[in-house]
Amino acid sequence: MAHAKSANPNDFILPDLGEGVHEAELIKWRVEVGQTVDEHDILADMETDKALVEVPSPRPGVIAKLWGEEGEIMHVGNPLVSFEGEGGGTAEAEAKPAKKPSKKKGAGSNGQAPAPAPETSAEREDAGTVVGNVSGGVAGVTSEGGKALATPAVRRLAREMGVDINAIAGSGIGGRVTEKDVRAAGAGGGAAPAARQAPSAPAPLPAAAPGAMPSRVPEAPPKPEIPQGSESARIPFRGVRRTIANRLRESINQAVHFTVMDEADCTALDAVRKRLAGASGEKVSFLPFVASAVCRALSGKFGAMNATTDDANEEIVVHRAVHLGIATDTDTGLMVPVIRDADALGVLQMGREITRVAMGARDRSIGREELVGSTFTISNVGSHAGRFATPVINYPEVGILAVGRAHEGMVVKNGWYRVGKLLPLSLACDHRVVDGATAALCLAEIKRLLEDEAESLMTPSRGS
Repeated sequence: MAHAKSANPNDFILPDLGEGVHEAELIKWRVEVGQTVDEHDILADMETDKALVEVPSPRPGVIAKLWGEEGEIMHVGNPLVSFEGEGGGTAEAEAKPAKKPSKKKGAGSNGQAPAPAPETSAEREDAGTVVGNVSGGVAGVTSEGGKALATPAVRRLAREMGVDINAIAGSGIGGRVTEKDVRAAGAGGGAAPAARQAPSAPAPLPAAAPGAMPSRVPEAPPKPEIPQGSESARIPFRGVRRTIANRLRESINQAVHFTVMDEADCTALDAVRKRLAGASGEKVSFLPFVASAVCRALSGKFGAMNATTDDANEEIVVHRAVHLGIATDTDTGLMVPVIRDADALGVLQMGREITRVAMGARDRSIGREELVGSTFTISNVGSHAGRFATPVINYPEVGILAVGRAHEGMVVKNGWYRVGKLLPLSLACDHRVVDGATAALCLAEIKRLLEDEAESLMTPSRGS
């Protein structure tokens, strides 16, 4: 059913759940008709892009009507729930609870997804905005009444750590309290600084095998349950899985994929990695070095590959800074958190950032602003198993590098051979933008940096 905007003051309009977000999937209702709620009680779980968002109530009251079914695509600016009260609440109070999930996902009763209606400035002043209200904040609630700006996931983390979130000075956009702020306060360090700074002392990383993504143990996905007496089970595309499917389909439809592969002799790099780990007291994997090599290549002669495509305007957009996407396997599917200005980071900082964004993606505490805007992506398939891959480009980017599992093998150089450590690399590019020779030369440059300039990779590539 297509929902028109309502002038009823008892209608809670679905707010902007993130910068530029116009729609979200209704994953689960947390309330039912007739239920009494307090301000900030969670009304529903919504899925937007790859972020799961809890939508809080903007006021106390009694739920009169739930707009939409679980699995339906809801549009920003349309009603989400109606409260009992003056101004039209009587009709809503007679409404029935939302139906169980239907087979027609993302559509109303007429089979069409409701389109957002024009909105007035008064309606945009809705206090229930979850991520980004019109007054400039970007959080789970407004900061009125001494309450901090923070997403529900960050609030939950603060409760678990016993931290008073309202006493923390947020370092995020608009004063938002971030996960880093909460963890810093919990460790007795107060709020994190507003700008990214190198830690004064190394913070230990979770243990990780060389070449593996930190804090992730490879495991087989759980087998779906098949009802007793049935030969098969049907699982709807919903939530993150549907988002992944749509993004991959878009990439295949738009980009012209091709892949070049090679192996880097990382024997010397392994020695550098071990020395760095011993000196810093941190567990250092190959991945930060690979990320640094990619940044070095994209900041240098292969800057044209640090690009995205604007197909609507038939343009190639080349970027100055390298915003590196890190493909991360989570319990709900693949997510790509972004390390901004990755070319300005050294190896240790890069490793910390990889760990931070990967953990944030897996516990769903990462902000949506860190899930968009990447200019190149690395997929560490070797953290599970396998050597080479044909990764799908993270559209609209024009390149993605898959890193395989490091392994011992024969290295031949100048007629001599020895046993060394080899790191498989697979570079996929959009052939509309990148020629085969350019991709091969770029991969050769990344390989050369890993083999011959391991020491130099420990410093940032920007300005080098």
